[in-house]
Amino acid sequence: MKIIVTSIFVQDQDKALEFYSEKLGFIKKEDVPAGKYRWITLVTPEGQDGTELLLEPNDHPAAKEYQKKIFADGIPATMFGVADIREEYKRLIEKGVKFTMEPTEMGNVTIAVFDDTCGNLIQIVQK
Repeated sequence: MKIIVTSIFVQDQDKALEFYSEKLGFIKKEDVPAGKYRWITLVTPEGQDGTELLLEPNDHPAAKEYQKKIFADGIPATMFGVADIREEYKRLIEKGVKFTMEPTEMGNVTIAVFDDTCGNLIQIVQK
């Protein structure tokens, strides 16, 4: 068994697609109608056959409440690994990404947290 898709709740699929592709550099893999929304997945450029990130509409009341509460408590919705966190931090700052935590060493990892503008805090980590 392996993870093939993981999802993140978003307030607006179009805004999320723009942020995750243009700011973060992910590549759109799927974008197909799914009822009143779309099935939109993204992959990393270096892992296009790997795990897909689904931009899941937060239309359900429980999803909205969950997203709102973890954001308010400062809990990242997910984590992405990076090779050089300071370079990635600099690159994202230059693209206008707003960080809530700059790169911080925590034992044998360094983490940083940013706002994805779609209702989530996202953590990046360098091991």
